[in-house]
Amino acid sequence: MVSVHTGIWDSVRELTRVAQRKRSDPLHWALQVCSNLNSAGVALPSVELADVLVSYICWDNNLPILWKFLEKALVLKIVPPMFVLALLSTRVIPHRQSWPVAYRLYLELLKRHAFTLKFQINDLNYRKVMESIDDVLLLSQRFGMTPSEPGILVVQFIFSIVWQLLDATLDDEGLLELTSDKRSIWATKSQEMQLDYHDNYDEKRAELQERLQNENTVMSVDLIGQFLQNKVISRIIFLARRNMPAHWVDFIQRLRLLETNSSALRNSNALTPEALHQLTSDAPTVLSRDYKTTSPQKFHAVMDFGSLSSSAGPCQGASHSALWLPLDLLLEDVMDGCLVNATSAIEIISGLIKTLQAINGTSWHDTFLALWIASLRLVQRERDPIEGPVPRLDTRLCILLSITTLVVADLIEEENAPVDETECGSTNQWKDKKVTGKCHNDLVSSLQILGDYQGLLTPPQSVVSAANQAAAKAMFFVSGINVGSAYFDCIGLKDMPIDCSGNMHHLIVEACIARNLLDTSAYLWPGYVNGQINQIPHSVPAQAPSWSSFMKGAPLTPLLINALVSTPASSLAELEKIFEIAVKGTDDEKISAATILCGASLIRGWNIQEHTIHFIARLLSPPAPPKCCGNGSHLIGYAPMLNVLIVGIASIDCIQIFSLHGLVPQLACSLMPICEVFGSCVPDVPWVLTNGEEISAHAVFSNAFILLLKLWRFNHPPLEHGVGETPTVGSQLTPEYLLLLRNSHLISSGNFNKSRNRRRLSAVASLLSPHPVFVDSFPKLKAWHRQHQACIASTLSGLVHGTPVHKIVDGLLNMMFKKINRGGQSLTSVTSGSSSSSGPGNEDTSLRPKLPSWDILEAVPFVVDAALTACAHGKLSPRELATGLKDLADFLPASLATIVSYFSAEVTRGVWKPAFMNGTDWPSPAANLSNVEEQIKKILATTGVDIPSLSAGGSSPSTLPLPLAAFVSLTITYKIDRASERFLNLAGPALESLAAGCPWPCMPIVASLWTQKAKRWSDFLVFSASQTVFLHNSDAVVQLLKSCFAATLGLNAIPISSSGGVGALLGHGFGSHFCGGISPVAPGILYLRVYRSIRDIMFITEEVVSLLMHSVRDIVSSGLPRERLENLRTSKIGMRYRQVSLAASMTRVKLAAALAASLVWLSGGLSLVQSLIKETLPSWFISVHRSELEEGSEGMVAMLAGYALAYFAVLCGAFAWGVDSTSSASKRRPKILGTHLEFLASALDGKISLGCDWATWRAYVSGFVTLMVGCTPSWALEVDADVLKRLSNGLRLWNEEELALALLGIGGVGTMGSAAELIIENDE
Repeated sequence: MVSVHTGIWDSVRELTRVAQRKRSDPLHWALQVCSNLNSAGVALPSVELADVLVSYICWDNNLPILWKFLEKALVLKIVPPMFVLALLSTRVIPHRQSWPVAYRLYLELLKRHAFTLKFQINDLNYRKVMESIDDVLLLSQRFGMTPSEPGILVVQFIFSIVWQLLDATLDDEGLLELTSDKRSIWATKSQEMQLDYHDNYDEKRAELQERLQNENTVMSVDLIGQFLQNKVISRIIFLARRNMPAHWVDFIQRLRLLETNSSALRNSNALTPEALHQLTSDAPTVLSRDYKTTSPQKFHAVMDFGSLSSSAGPCQGASHSALWLPLDLLLEDVMDGCLVNATSAIEIISGLIKTLQAINGTSWHDTFLALWIASLRLVQRERDPIEGPVPRLDTRLCILLSITTLVVADLIEEENAPVDETECGSTNQWKDKKVTGKCHNDLVSSLQILGDYQGLLTPPQSVVSAANQAAAKAMFFVSGINVGSAYFDCIGLKDMPIDCSGNMHHLIVEACIARNLLDTSAYLWPGYVNGQINQIPHSVPAQAPSWSSFMKGAPLTPLLINALVSTPASSLAELEKIFEIAVKGTDDEKISAATILCGASLIRGWNIQEHTIHFIARLLSPPAPPKCCGNGSHLIGYAPMLNVLIVGIASIDCIQIFSLHGLVPQLACSLMPICEVFGSCVPDVPWVLTNGEEISAHAVFSNAFILLLKLWRFNHPPLEHGVGETPTVGSQLTPEYLLLLRNSHLISSGNFNKSRNRRRLSAVASLLSPHPVFVDSFPKLKAWHRQHQACIASTLSGLVHGTPVHKIVDGLLNMMFKKINRGGQSLTSVTSGSSSSSGPGNEDTSLRPKLPSWDILEAVPFVVDAALTACAHGKLSPRELATGLKDLADFLPASLATIVSYFSAEVTRGVWKPAFMNGTDWPSPAANLSNVEEQIKKILATTGVDIPSLSAGGSSPSTLPLPLAAFVSLTITYKIDRASERFLNLAGPALESLAAGCPWPCMPIVASLWTQKAKRWSDFLVFSASQTVFLHNSDAVVQLLKSCFAATLGLNAIPISSSGGVGALLGHGFGSHFCGGISPVAPGILYLRVYRSIRDIMFITEEVVSLLMHSVRDIVSSGLPRERLENLRTSKIGMRYRQVSLAASMTRVKLAAALAASLVWLSGGLSLVQSLIKETLPSWFISVHRSELEEGSEGMVAMLAGYALAYFAVLCGAFAWGVDSTSSASKRRPKILGTHLEFLASALDGKISLGCDWATWRAYVSGFVTLMVGCTPSWALEVDADVLKRLSNGLRLWNEEELALALLGIGGVGTMGSAAELIIENDE
C-alpha cells in the first residue's frame, strides 16, 4: 500500500468532504485539487492521490458524487488510470454482491480507461505507477516473476484485470466450483460477514439489486469479449499466453468453462460462445506467420508454400513439392553404403520432417504426402539396380515401408501428446490403442490421395508378388471372405476370378495397418480394390508349409524351415514364438530359429522389421545361466547359433537395415564380447553342425570381428574430415563412441518424455544389459585398436627377437610361403631388427599355428611388412605375395582387417617403389584401361564436369604404389560369391578409398583390373573410379556443384537436365540400362557419393554461397534476352510481367537456397553449418562485392539475393540444430545463433561497416528475422534479450514496426515488457 502522508492529503480529504457536502461541480473540485497539489510540489498524476480517493470512497462514502469526482480525476489525468483500476479491483470485486452499483461503476471505468494505455507508459512516473500496482495486486508474487522493467508489469496487470473479471463472472454463476482448484487466486469474495445493511427487508429493492447483479454479470462477459477483441489488449494477453504458460493453462480452462456453461454469455448481445472460442484459439496476427511488412517488396513468398496436391511425379520441376528437395537428398544420402550411421534414420528423418514442416508452413496432410512421395521416388530410382557391393532395393524398401511408417507413427504420437504428459507405457504402446486426432486424419487423407500417383506406385519386380497379396487380402475383406495368411502365400493372379494386381500403395497401407496407423476401413476407400469375389478359388492348394502351420504346432522340419526362411512373418506373435525356440529350444532348434530370423523376416518383413532386429540383437547377447561358473564364458556354448546370426546379418543390406533402425551401437556392444571371448580361444575342437559343417573359434571370431569393423571407418585416420570445433560424425565412429551412444540409450531408459524411437532403443539396451559398457571391459579389443591406430600413425616397429610375437611371425611366414625354398633364410631377415627363422617349411598342415585369434592379429602387421619388404627386394614374386596373403586371410579371415589397415597406412607414407602393372610381374589393366577412362570422361561430361586431361599421358606404363598393387592383387584372388561377400565388403571400400587417394590414374587402373575380374560389376566400378577426379581437382567439385544448381533450377540445361527439380538433380540412379553403354549419372547422385572423401570440406561453404548468388542472377535473367528486357522496361506489359516474375523468381530462389542448405548440411554436418553462420556469412556481408546487376533491374537481384541468403541460413541452422530443443545438437545453437544475431545488431547499430549491397542486407535481415519469428520462434528464447531489443530497434528504423514487434514477442520474458510497450506505442 502506498504510504499516505498527513498534511497535504488531509487537506485533499477535507476539500473533497466539503465539495461532497456542497455537491460541487466535479471539474471545479478537480481543478482545486490540482492547484493545491501543484502548490505542494506533488507530481501529477499521483498514485498517492488515487489511493486517497479510492480509500475515501470504499466504503464509508460510496456516493455517486464521489464516483464522479474520481471519474473527473481520471479524465484530467491527475490520477494514473491503471493504478486506480488496480485499487478498485481489490476493493469493489469482492463486494460486488453487496454494492452492485459500485461494481457497475467499476465496469464502466474499466470500459473507459483500461484501453487508454499509450499516455500512461510515456509518463515520467510510469515505473513508479507500475511498481505501485505490483504492491497492490502482488503481481510478481502471484506470477512468480521478478519484473526487470515496467512493461512486464503492464502485461501482468492487463492479464490480471481480465482474469479477475472472468473469475468474478464464474463465481456469480456458480461455476467456480467446477474449476480444478475450486477457487480463485484473486479476491472475488468478501471475507466479511454479509449483513443486510437496511433496517427493513425491501422486496422491491432486493429484486432491483438481483437484476442489477445479473446485468453486471452480462456486462462483465461483454467486457471480457471487448478485451479479447481489442487489438492492443489481445496482443498483450497473447504475450502472457506465450510467456506464462502454466498460468495460461489455468486461465484458458476457466474461459472454456465460461464458454460452455455460462448463461450470461448466452444472454449477451455482444458476444457468442463461438466468438469467444475463436478469440482465444487464434494467435494475434502480429505474432503469427502472416504479419505484413512495410518493405517495398513483401516477403510473403518466403512463407507461402501452397499445397502438394497438384504436384507431379518423380521429375517435376521447381514446383511446390520440389521445396521438399532436402528430404529427397537425405533419403538418397542414407543409401551410401560406405558409411554406417550410428544414429537411427527414424530420428534423422523425423527431425528433418519437423524442420521442413515448420519452415514450409504446411499442413500435416501435405507433409505426410511429401514424405510418401519422396520415399517412393527413392525406390523408383533403383527399380533395376546395377550389380555391385552397394545397398540395393531391399534397403530402399526398408526406408519406404518400415522406416517411413515408424517416422509417421512417432510424429503423430508427438503431435497428439498432451502438454503435460504424465502417461508412460511400453515401447509398443501404439499397438494397444487406436490413433486419432487431426494429425492422424491428415495421414489418412494423404494416403488416400497417394493412390492417384500411379507413376510412382508401380512395384519393382521383386515385390510384385507381395503387392498382389496385399491387394488380394483387401479384396477378400471387402468380399466378406475370411482366409488365413497362409492362403496368400500360395495364391497367384491367375487363380483369382478378377484382376487383383497390387502396387506400392497396397504395401504402404498394409504397413500402416500393421502399426495401427490405419484400420481395415482403408480397404473400402474408393478405387482401392477392383471389385468383389463370391468364393475362394478352388485351384489353390489347401495347405502348405507356412507360418500358419508353424503357429498351429507343426515341427521345424527342413521343408518348413525353408518356407519360414523364404517368407516373412506376418505378425509379432509369430516372431515371438521363433524367438522362444531360439532361447529355449535344442541346439539344432536354436540354429534353425536363428536362420529363420535372418531370412525374409529381416529383409522383407517390413511390417514387423523393427521387432525382428530387436530379437536378433537379443540373441547376440544371450544371458548367462544362473549356475554359470568356471573360467569359460557362457558364450562358448552358443557358438553355432551366434555364428549363424552373425553370418546372416553380414550383408550390406542387412547392416544398413540395422543402421536405419538405430541398432548399430547395440550391435557393436553385442559383438565386442563375442570377439573378446572367441578371439581368446585356442581352436582345438571345432563345433560340428547337423549338416556336417565344422566351425572353429577362428571362424566365429573372424565373422564377428569383420562385422564389427564394418560399423565404423576403421582404416581411416581418426581426424579425417575434422572441421572447426566439432569433429564430424564420421570421425566419431570408433568403438568408444559407439559404446557411449549405446550407454546414452541405457541411461535415458527411465525418461519417458521423449520420442517413441528413443524409448524403443532404450528398451532394447535395457533388455540386453542393464549396466553401461565401456571399451575397458574388452582389453584384447582395446589393445588391437591401439596397435591399429599406431600402425596408421607411424611406421611399424617393436618386433623383438625371441619374443612370443616374433615366434608367431615366423610361424605365419612359414605357413604362408611353405613352398618357397630360400636356403633356410627367413623373410623377416630383410627387415631391420628381425632375426632368422627356424628354417624352411614343409607341406604338413600342422604348420598352421593353434593360437588364439588375438595373438595372431598382433603378429599380422609384422608378417605383412616382412612379406611386402621381401617382394620389394625380389625375394618374393608378386604372385607368391598375393597367394601367401590369401593363405593368411583364409587361415584367419579376421587378419584381412589388419592387412587393410597396414596397406592403407603404407601407401600414404610414399616410401615404396612403384609396381609396374605389365602383366608379367603384376596383373595388367591394359585390356580395358582405355575403355574405363573413356567411360569416366563420359560420366563427367554428361554431368557437366569438364576436366581437360584425365589420362596418364601417352603410352607410359601403368604403375601403382607397391602396397596398393599388393592389396588389389590380394582382393582379386577372392571369388565373387556369398561366402566371400562379407570379406570383400570390408576390403572393397578400403581399396576404393586407398586407390582414390593415390595419384591419377591409380583408381582407373584398379577399376580396370577388377572389371576384368567381375564384368557384371563394371558399371559400379567405373562409377566409383569417376569419383576420384573430384578428390584430386577442387575445380571439378565446383563444376559438379554448379551442375547440381543448374539441373535443379533447369538453367543452362546440361545433357540430363530438362525442367529441373528433383528428377533432374537425382535422376534414376546409374547403370548400363541404356543403349550405348553407361547411362548418364545425375549430378546430385554423383555429389552424394563423392563429398565424404573430400578432405578440404571447408571450401564448400564459400563455393555454395557464390553459386547461390549466381543462381539468383540467372533466375532473374533466365529466359529473356537483353533486347526483350529493354522492351519490357519501357512498356506497361513490363510492369505486369515484373509482378508475376517476382513471385515466380522467389519460388525458384527458395529452391536454390534449399539445395544450397542441403549440400552444406550433408557435406559437413553441424560443424560446417556453424562455420557458415559464424564466419562465412559475416565475412561475405563485410566484403565488397562487384555489382553485376543488369541495368534497370531495379534492385530485384539484390533483394532476392538477400532473401535467398536468409532462407539458406535459417534452413542450414534448422537442419543442423532442429527447430526445437529435442536434439543434442540444439545445445550448440545458443552460442552460434547469439553470435550471428549480435553481428546483425551491431551492423544495424552502425558499429560494423558492410560491403554488400544495401538492398541485399536489408532483405537478409528482414528475411532472417521473418523466418525465425514464423518458423523457429523457440530460437529467440536462447538469445540475449538486449540483442533482440537492438535488432528490433534497427527494424523500426526501417519502418518494419510489425516485424520488430513480432521479434520482441517471441523473445520470452526478457523482451515481453518491450513488446508490450511497442504494442501500445503502435496503437493508432
